[in-house]
Amino acid sequence: MSKAKGARAERELFHMFYANGWQPIRVAGSGSATIPAPDLLVGNGSRVLAIECKSLKNDKKYVTKEQVKELREFARRFGAEPWLGIRFDNRGWYFLKHKDFKNSEKSFIMSLELARKKGLSFEDLIK
Repeated sequence: MSKAKGARAERELFHMFYANGWQPIRVAGSGSATIPAPDLLVGNGSRVLAIECKSLKNDKKYVTKEQVKELREFARRFGAEPWLGIRFDNRGWYFLKHKDFKNSEKSFIMSLELARKKGLSFEDLIK
């Protein structure tokens, strides 16, 4: 995913949360920071979500185990729920927990099929 496409996806999700009464924050340099940091941090007064965003043209994406480990570590320290937000082109957003990914030796595999089976829609996530 290009940086521009990733930033557009993050901004889209940022505005979706804001429009639904949540307060979002985009974390500057989240992909290149030397300490764990999610792409978005959002809260509504009772829940806090740390979200790593991915935008896909195809139906499959590999996420390194290190990325997932860092998201979980940040969320633990911050007191947030760790989520991967995956935007499939022309199919919308799905949200998954790391335990729902298919495991390979060095990475986790996210797919449209898996997202449809185990993921949450945006509406279900913010309920």
